[in-house]
Amino acid sequence: MVFFGKDQESQQLTDEERRKKRMKWTIGITAFVIFQVVQALFFILVIMKFKSPKFRVGEFDFQSLNTGTQASPSFDMTFVAPIRIKNTNWGPFKYDATTVNFVYGGVQVGQVAIPKSKANFKSTKKIDTNVTLNSANLPSTSTLASELSSSVITLNSQGELKGKVTVMFMFKKNKISQMNCTMAIDVSTKALKTLTCS
Repeated sequence: MVFFGKDQESQQLTDEERRKKRMKWTIGITAFVIFQVVQALFFILVIMKFKSPKFRVGEFDFQSLNTGTQASPSFDMTFVAPIRIKNTNWGPFKYDATTVNFVYGGVQVGQVAIPKSKANFKSTKKIDTNVTLNSANLPSTSTLASELSSSVITLNSQGELKGKVTVMFMFKKNKISQMNCTMAIDVSTKALKTLTCS
């Protein structure tokens, strides 16, 4: 008479162990694949999403501000302009030298140079530059006379910044940033009233 109880039990345990082992392997491989997919999606949707850095002028105080009268309208002013280049990319933004033009009524009344440099990844490059503006080149002062009567002068700062964003030392993309800021200056208090950039 032959008994198979123990052999069958050991066989069942072996099968159960194999099944559990296969399940562990399946779960492990599935988790690894999901992790790789999430990593790839993060890389594509976040890391490799190139954006144009923001090119702006920040708020400032005047060092000097002089204006004429309605009969003889004019202005001249000096201040330190805080130029800001905000790079939200996951790689540095290397840009070429450029200029920022200050405009009144469509006429350039001053200009500052921005030297070639770079804004590091996820950071803001700060450039403080001395600005001198005056109305000597205005062909007509009728608009200025009207603004002086309301004690508010409106200026614009305009510029274009060309450069290249580099991610992981090998993925590169050219980007252009535009500055277009409008500033309202209260000549009675000799202070910046509003500043908006688009």
